[in-house]
Amino acid sequence: MFGNYLIGLREGLEASLVVCILIAYLVKTDRSDALKPIWIGIGVAVGVALAFGAGLEFGSQELTFEAQELLGGSLSILAVCLVTWMVFWMRRTARHLKQELHGKLDAALRMGTGALVATAFLAVGREGLETALFVWASVRASSDGTYAPLAGVLLGIATAVLLGWLFYRGALRINLAKFFTWTGGMLVVVAAGVLAYGVHDLQEARFLGGLADKAFDVSATIPPDSWYGTLLKGVFNFQPDPTVLQVTVWTLYLIPTLVLFLAPVGFGRSVGVEEQKATDEKAEAAAVEGARGDDGGDRTGADGERLRDGTRRAGAAAGGDEG
Repeated sequence: MFGNYLIGLREGLEASLVVCILIAYLVKTDRSDALKPIWIGIGVAVGVALAFGAGLEFGSQELTFEAQELLGGSLSILAVCLVTWMVFWMRRTARHLKQELHGKLDAALRMGTGALVATAFLAVGREGLETALFVWASVRASSDGTYAPLAGVLLGIATAVLLGWLFYRGALRINLAKFFTWTGGMLVVVAAGVLAYGVHDLQEARFLGGLADKAFDVSATIPPDSWYGTLLKGVFNFQPDPTVLQVTVWTLYLIPTLVLFLAPVGFGRSVGVEEQKATDEKAEAAAVEGARGDDGGDRTGADGERLRDGTRRAGAAAGGDEG
């Protein structure tokens, strides 16, 4: 249940922040007349997300067992890919999210009501569809025959809505960068379990082999119906008897993804900038030396000074483009 609560909280808070930014901007700029189209777009986005989730749940029940497993496994893997991309995207762009949304909203205000509806729909709809898909995959993976996984998701979304309202009212201040870092890291762990479960679905659908090749079996030590077995399954989608392929995929996804996610923002970029700066300096020096060689000495006249200035400007422009 905790894993599903985390999904509802994390994904729901992203959508709540988008809504808060849009609403707060319109109120502060005395454009309250534009609130109705925004709420229409948000409502349509929520409706589409709910319809998408319902379609996944009830539509899959009409399929054969193999088709259900194939569909479930494929969508689970797709959901993990989307959530992983979203986690990294939010980590990189969270600090610029407000400016980006303000820019889109300004453009929509100039274009009219339809553009406002579309802006709100697209801003919230992307989060909604991704959340519906990942929630469906996660609930399916951690289902224990009860409504606990779904209740966890709904409780997480309700918490996110409450936090969003408190943010808007100015009654709550938290470090969102740290919040998204910690929850993003935990969400990567949850996604690894969903990915492993998706692979198991594909094995049961006979799309992938190795269903009988168990990596280990600790069912006697950690019974799936025990309280700690249920807890591990709810938090990590733990399976006491995974296949070799499941463990391999889980490991290959979790370790590199966590390392990249927890690395400092901009890691590797500063190295590239320094290398480019050194390259530009070498190019400038080579150009000046070449000019000296052509004239048999140092060009101290006006032409030589212009050449050096032009080379410096070219180097600076190249460095600026790269930065």
